[in-house]
Amino acid sequence: MIRTASVTASVSWLALAAAMTAFPAAAQTSIQLRDVDVQTAPSAQDQGAALASGQSLDRPTLRREARRSSDVAEILRAMPGVAAQGGGGFASLPALRGLGEDHVAVTVDGAPIDMACPNFMNPPLSYVDPQTLDAVLVMKGVSPVSFGGDNIGGIIAARSADPQFAEPGKTLVTGEASAFYRGNDDAVGGGVQATWADDRWSATYAASAARADNYKGGDGDGRVRSTEYAKTSQALTVARRTAVGLFTVKGTLDYSPYEGFPNQWMDMTLNRSWSLNGRYQGAFNWGSVDVTAYHRDVRHKMNFLDDKGGDADGGMPMNTRVKSSGYVAKAEIALDARQTLRVGNEFHHQAVDDTWPPVAGSAMMGPNTYLNINDGHRDRFGLFAELDSRWSDTLSSVVGLRHDAVSMNTGAAQPYSTGMMSMKDAMAATAFNAADHKHDDSNWGAAALLRYAPRPGVTLELGYARKTQSPNVYELYAWGRGAMSSQMIGWYGDGNGYVGNLALKPEKADTISAAARFSGGGEEGWRLTVEPFYTEVEDFIDARKIADLTNRAGQPNGFVQMQFTNVDARFHGVDVSAEAPLWSSPVVGKIRAKAALSALRGENRTTGGDLYRQMPLNGRVTLEHARGPWTNALEVELVADKSHVDTARNERKTSAYQLVNLRTAYQWKTMTFSLAVQNLANRSYDLPLGGVSLGDYGVTGALRQAPGRGRSIDLGLTARF
Repeated sequence: MIRTASVTASVSWLALAAAMTAFPAAAQTSIQLRDVDVQTAPSAQDQGAALASGQSLDRPTLRREARRSSDVAEILRAMPGVAAQGGGGFASLPALRGLGEDHVAVTVDGAPIDMACPNFMNPPLSYVDPQTLDAVLVMKGVSPVSFGGDNIGGIIAARSADPQFAEPGKTLVTGEASAFYRGNDDAVGGGVQATWADDRWSATYAASAARADNYKGGDGDGRVRSTEYAKTSQALTVARRTAVGLFTVKGTLDYSPYEGFPNQWMDMTLNRSWSLNGRYQGAFNWGSVDVTAYHRDVRHKMNFLDDKGGDADGGMPMNTRVKSSGYVAKAEIALDARQTLRVGNEFHHQAVDDTWPPVAGSAMMGPNTYLNINDGHRDRFGLFAELDSRWSDTLSSVVGLRHDAVSMNTGAAQPYSTGMMSMKDAMAATAFNAADHKHDDSNWGAAALLRYAPRPGVTLELGYARKTQSPNVYELYAWGRGAMSSQMIGWYGDGNGYVGNLALKPEKADTISAAARFSGGGEEGWRLTVEPFYTEVEDFIDARKIADLTNRAGQPNGFVQMQFTNVDARFHGVDVSAEAPLWSSPVVGKIRAKAALSALRGENRTTGGDLYRQMPLNGRVTLEHARGPWTNALEVELVADKSHVDTARNERKTSAYQLVNLRTAYQWKTMTFSLAVQNLANRSYDLPLGGVSLGDYGVTGALRQAPGRGRSIDLGLTARF
C-alpha cells in the first residue's frame, strides 16, 4: 500500500504542476489579516496562519533558545496557551489550550509526520532541531481549513529556511554554525548550515547533533533517572528556479541511538528515520499553486536503558515500523482585487507494524512474537475550499469548509503464548480477531474568521471552528488485556495500562475564540493582547477505569488499567500578553518589559470530573535590556498549584513554584557569545505535566512526580559566514 500511495502522490504532484505551467506567471496573492514574524518569505498559505491566534518563533529566537533546550516543544512554552507534556529530552508533546498528544496537527516543511510508537516517543517535533529551524508557527484552536484537518487542538508548522539564490551572474556562499554546553546535564551539541547558490540553483546542507546525561533536579531532588539522550539530524535541500516556478527537493536522515523516558516503563533504544519531500510553487495570472509530496520511513525500538535494568538478559524488546506517504496540493485563485479563493486536496497514508519479539528463556515473553499492530493502516483523503475577503480597509474575513475521509484497518493479533501466564492476552486476542477491524469516518469541518480594525492600534478578531478528528491506530487497535501488555500502551506518563476500543467515534469540537489587540507608540511601543476561548468536544477520547492493577500478592499496586472511551468535554480560558518600553537612553540603552499569562480549565462533562494533564494558571515576566552589542534579560516564571486532577488515573497534584532565569549575549562582528543561568535559585519543583518518575521508581521503590531541572549554567556560540 505504501507503493500505491507514493505513486499516487507523485502522479498528482506532477500532473497538477504540469497543468499550471500553461498559464503565464503573475504576482502571488496573500492573506493580510495579520503579519507573521518570520524571516523567510512565506507562501500565501503560510501567511494564512496569521489569522486569529497565529504566533511564531523566528530564527534568532530559536537559535537563542537552543542554548537551553534541544526540545522544540519545550521552547514553544514561551507562548501563552502553549504547554509541553513531559517526555524524553527532545520529545515532549506540545499542548495547545489543554489539547495535547495528537490533537495538535504538526507539519514539518508542509508534510505531516506520524508518531511511530505506542508511547509516542518520536513525536513530529523530535525530528527538528532549534539550531537549524528557520521558524515555527503556532495556531491555537481556530485555524483556516487550508492548514489541515484531522485535529481538534490546533496547528504547529515548523519550517526550514526557504531556498536562497544569488543575483544573475554571481555565486552565493553563506551559512552559520553553532555550539552549546549545558551544565546541569553536561549536554553538548551543535549545528551547521551551508548554502551554495547561483541565480537558478540552490543547495543547502544542514546538520545538528546533541547529547546529554541524566539531568539534576532542584535542591534535594537529586539526579532524575532515564533522562539521557543522543541524536543527530542531517538534511540536504536542492532547489531549481525556473520560468514556471520553484522546484524543491529535500532529503533527511535522523538517528537517535537512545533516549531515556522518565515517565514511561520503557526507553527508546533506537529511532532511525529517512524522508524525501518534493515541493512545487508557481505563480500565474489567475493566482498560485503550492504542491508538496512526501514519504517517510521510521524504524523505532524500545527496551530498557541502564537506569531501568538494561537489556543484557533480553529486557523487553518492542519494535515499530511506520511508513508514511502523501501529498498536499493547494491553489489560490484571485477572484478580484478583494477576494481570493483557496482550494486544495490532501492524501495521507500511514502503514504500521508494531511487534514485540520473544525473549529467550522468558516464561512470560515468548515463545511467539507479540503482534500489537499487525499490518495496520490509516488513510486520510481531504478536500477544502476557503474564501478570503477584504470587505474594506478595516474589515476582512476568511470562511472555509473541508471534508476528510478516514479509513483504518489492521490484521490479526497474536499474544506471546496461550499459556496461563498470557491467558488474559490470549483471550483478548481471540475476541479481537473475531471482531471487524475496519473503521471508516466521514469528517466535516468548517472555520470562520473575522477581523475588524476600527482605528490604528486597535484590532478585534473573532473566530469559530468546527473540527473533527478520528481516533489513532492505538486508540482503536491496542487489544492486550494483560497488566504488562496494557502498560506498554499510553503516552500519558502515568504508569497506567491502556486498552483500545473498536467502537470509538470521531471527536467533534466546536471552538469560539476572540482576540483584542491594542498598541501604540510605533514599532517599539506598547502592546496588549487578550484572547479568551471556549471549546466543547463531543465524543472526546478519554479513558475509563476497568481494573486495578495488582502486585504479586494480588494487592492494588497504585496503577490502574484504563480503556479508551468517548466522553463529552469542555475547555475554556484566556491568554494574555503585553509588552512596553520602560527606558531608552544612549547611556543606559533600551529596557523593555514583557509579560504573559494563561488560564485554563478542562472538564469531563460526562463524569463531572477534571481532564488529565491540564496546565494550571501560569505566566512569566521578562525584563529585556539592549545596549550596542549587548543584550540581557531577567525572566521570572510563575506557576500556580495544580489542584484540578484526573482522579481515575491517580493523577498527582503539584505545588506552585517560581523560577528565575538570566541570560546575556554579546555580538562581535558575525559571532554571538551567550551565557545563561536557568533556575538561578536551584528551586525544587514538580513538573505539572511531567507525569510520574518511573525511572526513579524502579530503583527507589518510591513513586514521585517527575521533578523539574535544577540550576544550569549554559553557554552558546553562533558564527555566521
